[in-house]
Amino acid sequence: MPSTFRIPKAELTGPYGRLLVAFTRRTFGEVPDVAYTLFHHKPILKATLAFERKAATWDRLDPHLKAYAVMTAAATVGCGWCLDFGYFMAHHDGLDLEKVRQVPTWRDAEVFTDLERDVMEYAEAMSTTPLGVTDWMVDKLTDQLGVEAVVELTKMVAVENERARMNAALGLASQGYADSCSLAPLGA
Repeated sequence: MPSTFRIPKAELTGPYGRLLVAFTRRTFGEVPDVAYTLFHHKPILKATLAFERKAATWDRLDPHLKAYAVMTAAATVGCGWCLDFGYFMAHHDGLDLEKVRQVPTWRDAEVFTDLERDVMEYAEAMSTTPLGVTDWMVDKLTDQLGVEAVVELTKMVAVENERARMNAALGLASQGYADSCSLAPLGA
């Protein structure tokens, strides 16, 4: 389904635009729609890219748990673009795609471990208004993962909330990333 931009696509021009197009096509196969919106405000685009590069280096939380948490947050917020891209990244990162496919319906799925469920419950609780996080959730995850991993988990879910809410507000929808890895997502 094509995106329904609420802000017209910026023309990716000049040396920075050419570099952005080359990088995103090489990395993702096409230019993500979010790049067209952020290109309207290059300082925000540059800050976002720098932050995303830095966040990709964090390693205190298991990458599978991180992916499940991020996708749960996207599903809770209702960002189709984020879920679509999340499926693509999960494929790229070698996650179990049948399991990843079930993240939006994790409460009914039988494929997740207790720890994965705890992580997704936390991500969901962080992504609702009002916030649904409890002391018990944080204590349980801290016991299972350690403080550094819980801090990283919390930051990644917060970051995904920012991404998802921005993308949904700007009208970005699925770009077909999941199609490129033959993954039919379940409903969010």
